[in-house]
Amino acid sequence: MNKQGNSYTFIFATIMVVVVATLLAFVSQSLKPRQDRNVLVAQKSDILQSVNIFVPTDEVEDVYDDIIGESSYIVNFSGERVEGEALEVNMQREVRKSLDERNFPVYEATLESGEIKYILQVRGNGLWGPLWGYVSVNDDGTTIYGATFDHAGETPGLGAEIANRSFQDQFSGKKIFDDSGELVSIAVVKGGAPEGDSHAVDGISGGTITAEGLEDMLLNNFKGYEQFLKNIERNSHE
Repeated sequence: MNKQGNSYTFIFATIMVVVVATLLAFVSQSLKPRQDRNVLVAQKSDILQSVNIFVPTDEVEDVYDDIIGESSYIVNFSGERVEGEALEVNMQREVRKSLDERNFPVYEATLESGEIKYILQVRGNGLWGPLWGYVSVNDDGTTIYGATFDHAGETPGLGAEIANRSFQDQFSGKKIFDDSGELVSIAVVKGGAPEGDSHAVDGISGGTITAEGLEDMLLNNFKGYEQFLKNIERNSHE
């Protein structure tokens, strides 16, 4: 075959594309179990951070097993447990459903003090992409113990500040329900929350749209967990 001809060039290029594609597919499949495990470890780390536990990556799974272990489950809009594994819930898919059709993951963390915290998973949209996180709640069903949030592509120094502990720490001690038992969620207030307001945190300078997205995310997800949270409150008084 004439190596200078178009046919040779075409055949050679085709063979190389097939060989490279096969190698890439093999490498991708070989690395997938490790990639899946890294995603799961990162998820467990976020869950732990929502109850203010920060550990090195190589300790995450052991600590998760110690304080949560098998104490995770899924609830529906009515606050009832349904079949399935909490860690396997795809929140990106769930938020496309109506509230009464969604699955809501719950992780029960038993701290060294013996206190139980209920960790709720949240997801929404910011300025440039999705927002997500975990909010832990005390056994009164309304007081937030801790929170952690992250994003796909918010602006550094502006909306991306939701991923900083200084912002997240504001949520500790805030209340999801008012004194009458009405769900009010947590407002993210531009210019700063009123002093002593138990339902609001300071907004982010220059990150108004991201802050609004986070506020909407919390309200929307808390509505889904509302009956579950009220059940916790009732059980704590029995």
